[in-house]
Amino acid sequence: MAARAIRLDPRDNVAVVTADIKSGDLIDADGVEVRASAPVPRGGKVALAAIPSGGPVIRYGEEIGLATQAIAPGQHVHTHNLGGGK
Repeated sequence: MAARAIRLDPRDNVAVVTADIKSGDLIDADGVEVRASAPVPRGGKVALAAIPSGGPVIRYGEEIGLATQAIAPGQHVHTHNLGGGK
């Protein structure tokens, strides 16, 4: 069974996990499935698609920042790879 994550808007390229995730866990965000590449704490964001370095990170259908490095699907998205934008 896949762990649950919430994709708040169909345009989002990240989802919020509803429970602590272990590396290798399958995550389902409203039908989009990715495998966690590292642990993600409950309430954390996980990439649903590849995000290139400098690319926008989209949550709530809005840009919340830019990737400071390439982010792979299933990777935890946080301050180590997400920076301010605009």
